[in-house]
Order: sequence, then structure tokens, then C-alpha cells
Amino acid sequence: MKEQLAQIRTQALAAFSSAGSPAALEELRVKYLGKKGELTAVLKQMGRLSAQERPAMGQLANEVRAALEDAIRATSEKLAQAALQQRLKEETLDVTIPGTPVRQGHRHPMYIALDEIKDIFVGMGFTVLDGPEVELASYNFDKLNADEGHPSRDWSDTFYFDSDSRVMLRSQTSPMQVRAMETLPLPIRIIAPGRVYRKDEVDATHSPMFHQVEGMVIDKNVTMADLKGTLNLLAEQLFGKGTVTRFRPHHFPFTEPSCEMDVQCHKCGGQGCPTCKGEGWIELLGAGMIHPNVLRMSGIDPEVWSGWAFGMGLERTAMRRFKIADLRLIFENDVRFLEQF
Repeated sequence: MKEQLAQIRTQALAAFSSAGSPAALEELRVKYLGKKGELTAVLKQMGRLSAQERPAMGQLANEVRAALEDAIRATSEKLAQAALQQRLKEETLDVTIPGTPVRQGHRHPMYIALDEIKDIFVGMGFTVLDGPEVELASYNFDKLNADEGHPSRDWSDTFYFDSDSRVMLRSQTSPMQVRAMETLPLPIRIIAPGRVYRKDEVDATHSPMFHQVEGMVIDKNVTMADLKGTLNLLAEQLFGKGTVTRFRPHHFPFTEPSCEMDVQCHKCGGQGCPTCKGEGWIELLGAGMIHPNVLRMSGIDPEVWSGWAFGMGLERTAMRRFKIADLRLIFENDVRFLEQF
């Protein structure tokens, strides 16, 4: 048995020192020190020894086991260090090499136009408000002088959440006029941008989901001339000096008198084309003097205060601002289109 232990020690130490990987070292450990290993097999023969021989053989066997375990630990550390050096060699980073350029994004053309609109109005002393897209019909219609039976309240025109037609996706940002009148001190100068929803057919200038910017001023001695002057200034600030606009009479239940403002088509210069549907003009916004009934419903005396309001389509503004021929391009997220801005 003494010779067997000496032989196992010699063979195992030689094998451990030549192991080329942690996996190979583990196989050798199992071969010599495992439950069915060579050293374990020898130790099972201890029962055959006499009582006088067992202590000496037991001590020798423990010495052999300790020597093998020490050799395994030493070899394992050696292999780990070698693996670390190899990783350091393979993963060396040359900090002098130029880095990979980071492709930086940019704002969407519609939000470029919105930021410009905000800057223009904030510069004139306006406050920017935000409001709910899921709105009460009372704010979207009733308090804006559009009673039951008004065409815009029909199920075919507007998205409702309930059978009673009380909760809806707002069809305009005009409810923010009412919310401002109910909560803000007079005088009031606000704009309210946001998403709105209508059952429009998709074409070059229409979408069932689009964005509006609502604007309102309430003060003493406010007139239609103030409204037209502000909107013409807005058009020139957005589209450039000499931008051609026109105001047409119109009807809105919440303004009296009412108008629509058009800008000359950027695509054809007023000659008529598919973008402007042959008219030479693109409708930009609706506006007018706030109806006295709307002021009264919000607790404002129309004998003392007057005001004007407008609602403009943000997509159409961006189209005119960047000479985009089709509104659908704004929503399609085609990178080839967006990279142009």
C-alpha cells in the first residue's frame, strides 16, 4: 500500500502540473480524489491492515491527499492567472484610436414648428397650457356654445367612450379656453397645444388624429383688429416676411364674428395644385371674437371684457413651414423623410 500511495502521488502531481485548462484539472481531481478515484480506492483497503500498520498508513494517506489538494490549488491559480493574461491581451483597448461616431437624433419637423410657435407667443406674453385629451362633452361642446343637436356632436363626427355621449376624445383644443377662463385671473393670454381626434378621412391634408394649437386673449377693449394683427405677425414670423394670408368669413358657435385664415400654397404659389386641391390656398386656422355666451358661461361679464381665440392645425403649419406636400409624411416616420430636417 505504501508503494501504491507513493505511485499515486508521483503520477497525480505530474498530471496536475501539465493540465492545460480548468476543465482538464477538474477531470484529474475526480480521477485521483473523487469518490471512485484512485486514492479513495487505496484507502478502502485500510481495513485489511493490522492494527499496528493502520496509523502509519493513515498518516501517509493524509499526507498524499494534502499534497494533491495543494497541487490542485496551485495549478488552478496558475491557470486562472494565465486566462486573465490572455483576456487582457485579447481585450486590450487602444485609447488613441478615434471612437465610433455617435449618430445624434433631432427634433421632429412638427415639433420644430411647435417650438417656434411657442417662442413667438411666449415673446408676446402668452402662457402655454396643457390639458386632457379625454374630455367631457360639456367642455368640448356645451360651454363653447355648441348645444345638443350641433352637427359636430354627431356619432359620425366624434369619438365617444360612453353611450350617453358625455366622455370623449376631444375634437379640438378649445376646451382649454373654458378651463383657462374658469381658473385663471383676468386678463388672460394663453396658448394650448395638444392632440385632437376627429373622424376625418386620411388624405394629403387630413388625419383622424392631428395636433392643434389653441390661442386666446381676454382683456378690456380687445377687437378683431388685434386678432388679425397677431395672426399676421405669427404668419410672418413662421413663414417669412411677405407671407400672403387671407381672412374669410366663417361660422363657429363659440366666436362671433368668426373667420378662417388661409396662407398661400407653398407648393404652387397660389396657382392651384393637388396639395391645395386646386385652390391656391391652404386653410391654416379658424378664429374669431369670443361669443358673449361663452364668456357668460365661464362667469365673465361680456359688457366689461372681450376677447379673441383661434385654433390652428400644427401639421398644416409644419407643412407650410417646411414645404411638405403631404400631411401623411409627418406620421409615417420614414427615416428618409425625417433625415431632411
